[in-house]
Amino acid sequence: VMGWADLLVMLGIPYSSEQAIELAQELMGFITFEARKKSEELAQERGAFKNYPGSIFDRPGQKPVRNATATTIAPTGTISIISGCSSGIEPLFAVCYVRNVMDNDRLIEVNPYFEQIAREEGFYSDELIEEISRHGTIQEIDGIPDHIKELFVCAHDIAPEWHIRMQAAFQKNTDNAVSKTVNFPADATVEDVKHVYLLAYKLGCKGVTIYRDSSREGQVLTKGDTVQSDTA
Repeated sequence: VMGWADLLVMLGIPYSSEQAIELAQELMGFITFEARKKSEELAQERGAFKNYPGSIFDRPGQKPVRNATATTIAPTGTISIISGCSSGIEPLFAVCYVRNVMDNDRLIEVNPYFEQIAREEGFYSDELIEEISRHGTIQEIDGIPDHIKELFVCAHDIAPEWHIRMQAAFQKNTDNAVSKTVNFPADATVEDVKHVYLLAYKLGCKGVTIYRDSSREGQVLTKGDTVQSDTA
């Protein structure tokens, strides 16, 4: 699963919204339903999985399945680059960011959907892109319409609770664990982390990952204005 943030942008749905949460449940529900349907077909050909008797699937009137689990959401950081889309179910990291690759090469990337919409709505300029490259986020930049700011929220614009709620929405209809990172600012506290871990448990997530910005040298993704401090 990847390209989730891109899909939301294309549909005009903000990542941190109830509509996005509902769509996440619906979309993953469809994927898992189809996966289990195929697993039933495979069971007819090859038999059910070894421990099927007595399992949660062994119920009256329910067809045997070939797979004890059919879906998971794995990290797709590298293959999403190859595919040219957003990673996994993550929000956009930044509208414009620096990607550190091998041999400490730095690549500046601009979100293509933002550039397209900015040109279509007439507020694109090289000066604007340069300013965004220094901030990563567009939330405090003048000259960008509010509805665009709502749509292009980035990982650090989103409250940690929304990160967890999005993960939980996908987890609801996923057999195995869901790969998702909660992005914290550099000044995040132990209590902030504790709150997220407990919320993830409460909402039924099978795992949780957090990352506090600037907590390690040479992090893979950095916002434009933090490249020196993050990689020093």
